[in-house]
This record gives sequence, C-alpha cells and structure tokens, in this order.
Amino acid sequence: MERDAESTRAVEYVRMSTEHQRYSTENQSEVIRRYAAKRRLSIIRTYTDAGRSGLNIEGRSGLRQLIADIESGNADFSVVLVYDVSRWGRFQDADESAFYEYRCRRAGVKVEYCAEQFENDGSIGSDVQKVVKRRMAAEYSRELSVKVFAGQCRLIEMGYRQGGMAGFGLRRELRDEQGRPKGILTRGEQKSIQTDRVVLVPGPSEEVAIVRWIYNRFVEGGQDEASIAHELNQRGVLTDLGRAWTKGTVHQILINEKYIGNNVWNHFSFKLKQHRVANDPSMWVRADGAFEAIVEPTRFDAARAIIEARSHHLSNEEMLELLKRVYERTGVLSGLIIDETEECPSSKAYRHRFGGLLRAYKLIGYNPGRDYRYIEINRALRRRYPEAISEAINGIEDAGGWVRRDEITDILTINEEFTVSVTINRCFQTSAGSLRWKVRLDRGLLPDLTIAIRMNADNTSARDYLILPTFDMDVEVLRLGEHNGIWFDAYQFESLGPLFEMAERLSILEAA
Repeated sequence: MERDAESTRAVEYVRMSTEHQRYSTENQSEVIRRYAAKRRLSIIRTYTDAGRSGLNIEGRSGLRQLIADIESGNADFSVVLVYDVSRWGRFQDADESAFYEYRCRRAGVKVEYCAEQFENDGSIGSDVQKVVKRRMAAEYSRELSVKVFAGQCRLIEMGYRQGGMAGFGLRRELRDEQGRPKGILTRGEQKSIQTDRVVLVPGPSEEVAIVRWIYNRFVEGGQDEASIAHELNQRGVLTDLGRAWTKGTVHQILINEKYIGNNVWNHFSFKLKQHRVANDPSMWVRADGAFEAIVEPTRFDAARAIIEARSHHLSNEEMLELLKRVYERTGVLSGLIIDETEECPSSKAYRHRFGGLLRAYKLIGYNPGRDYRYIEINRALRRRYPEAISEAINGIEDAGGWVRRDEITDILTINEEFTVSVTINRCFQTSAGSLRWKVRLDRGLLPDLTIAIRMNADNTSARDYLILPTFDMDVEVLRLGEHNGIWFDAYQFESLGPLFEMAERLSILEAA
C-alpha cells in the first residue's frame, strides 16, 4: 500500500480478554508498531480494553471512546490499527462487527488489521476474508462457551460448588485437587488456586439447629414464614448476612435443595452476554446427595408440598387478583415484595403458573419499567449531595490543605495537585436481600480520584466510602456488591480520613 512521504497519524486499539498470553496488550502493541513503522504511520494514542470480553460493546469503554472520538468530527488521526479481526470483537452477529468498522470509515477513518494476511482495502478478497474471520471469531466464542459450560456441569455433578454464598447453616469448605479439606472460606473469601474446589458443609451447630427448627415449625407446627421470622427476630437471631429475618429469607431456606445435600445449578442462563433467562427445571444440572444434609429429605418434601399446595388451590384469576391487590397497595411490584406479602403466593408460584413474573405483571396491567419507590430516595440523595461536598471541603481544609471547587462540574482541585469527584450511590436490594450499588465514573472530566459514597440499605446514611483512582478504572459504571474482592475492597474506607491525609500539608525544616 502506497502512502505519502509524510507519516500518517494513527491510533492503536488493543483488547485483551483472558484466554491466551498471545493476546496480551504488549504483544499486540509490538506487532502493531512494527506494522506502523513499515508503513510510515505515526501512532499518537492508544485505546485499551484490558480484560474485556469481545462479545458485545457494552463494558468496552476503550472501543466506545474510540468511536465517539471519531464521530465527533475532531479526530486528529485517519487510521485505527488493530492486531486482528478477533481483537476488534467476537460479536455473535458478524454484521455488528462490520457496523462499527463502517461507522469509522464513514467518518473518514480507516481500520487496518496488522496481523492478518490481507490488506483491508475494500476489495472483494479482503471483504470475503473479513466475513470468514468474523464468523470464525464468533464461532470460537460459542465453542468456548460450550466447553466452559460442559466443564461447569461436570464439576457440579462431581459435587463441587460453582459460586454463590453458602447460606445460613452452611459453610464453604476449600478442597485441594485430591479432595482433601484445606479450611473454611469466610464470607467474601475466594479460592486462589485454579485446581482447588469448594463444597458445602454443615455450619455451626447452633445454626444447623435453627434450620431444623424452622422446618419443624413450618411442617409440624403449621406456622407460616412470616410467623417464623417474627419469632426468630424476637429471639435475637440474625441471618447469615447479619440482618433481621423476613418472610422471604425463611422461604428461601424452605425451598433450597442444598439443605438436603443436593447440588443444583443452571437455574438461570446468561450465555454469550445474551439476556438472562430462567431455565426449565429439566435443564437444571444437579448432583443429589453431593453434600452432607442438615435436613431430612422427607421433611424437605413435606415443606415443599405445603408451599405448592398454597397456590395450587387458587385459580389463575384468584392469583392475579391477589397480585393486583398488592400492586394497588404498594404501587410497585418485585419478587421481594411478593414474597414478603403474607396473603400472596410466592414469586416462584407466579413464575411457575404464568411462565415468569413479567408475564404475570402484564396480565394485571403493571409495567415495571420504573420503580417509583426510588423517586423520593433520589430526591433525598440530591439534597444530601451539597452536604457531602461541604464535608469533603471542610475536612481537607481542617487538615491544612486548600480546595478550589468548580461551580459547574463540582470537581474539587486539591492543593493544585490532584482533582476529585464526589458521588452518592443509592443502595439497591436484590430479591434475595443482597445489597448492590452502581457507581458511575466521570469518563469525560476524568478526575484523578472518585469518592463514591455508598449508602446503607435504607439509603439514610453513608455505609462506607470508596476512594477510587480513575487510572485504574476503565468502565463508566461499576456494579458492586457487599464484597468485591481485594482489588476493590482495598479502596474501601469507613470515613474520608484517607482523603484528608492525602491533602494534609506538612512543615519541612529548612536544611542548612
């Protein structure tokens, strides 16, 4: 390919997933830069997506930023260099890959694949090879997904746990590749050696006794979940998450087969970044008797029969009428709300009877597109935001630092050394009672640090503070749980004290 004597400005795009060292960003860049040197291309910038799946563009902030820069009309380059077609993406729809390349070309920027055996010059030959390569890249992901799924199924059938918390009355035990116990994993701990495995074992005797008591009260005592939860709370017993019991948390103990030692997996599917779907029980992967049971199977079956009977005697119309009453009273519906309503069948019963909760919602005229309960919460958090900014400024100034606040963006410049953005992040609760937060990072202004204030479960006060360095974050939204591994938890603090320490000014004695 002929080029002008003067070098052409270009950028490189590198993406590394996790499958092979061959695709490390360093190896990609080395090939790209050799390619650029031969063709008198001057690389002025690098766009990176490290550790990112190529199945779709969501979460790939580097590629999205690249396309945004190109389509803004202000791009100061005319060529994008990519290692090969698979690094551009392993989109399951090959047309999607072509579409993103077309958007670049339409804006006057060409995409070149440096490790491919063809020139991306628009000829019939290159177009045909790209189509084949794109299909091959998509097929690789599909085959890898099948292999991973088969491996997970095999581990389940061997009795090993595939993620998730143990639950009240149970613990996760780490085993080596010979099956020998290595110790109990505490909450938030994960195995660190690839060949290690995790199984469920009975927890402390007092927790096991409470689980059996719950079944006795439900099966023989005739008490419902709400009554059992009330009694546990009166006794001062807390769940495995350290919270009060609810109808829903008791219900989960009564329906989960792990308490009779069964290892059951694949209730839901989320393959190849497609939509999450609930699987029919015939698709579940199971190993019965994989763990030591803490509840007798006959007692579990009796509890399940009681739960199923509560909804079987109701007609479809009666179930929908009960659901409609809950909606009229609360103004919103969710699996958790349904499970916590005493006169209503469980959310599982609605899923089974109507083929999913969304189908049941539609039949009563409810559209769950927006949860109106959070409107007032959002308003309260917006009112709290100026207080959070003032708290940060006052603390910095008390430490001897000084702050300049941008009145438009609220970015804080501290000691003319680094910049800080402050965010308040609402707490969500899943149907199982777990806490979740979505932390939005400002990828436009790119402050040096983002202070993410995570609210507590009631969204009434700060739970903790995350002091996040922007250069370590390559996404616009962080989806966090209560425990996120050491990489994120290392940035978690109980107060803004560490920020104030960074801003502190120290007197240094003058040297002679």
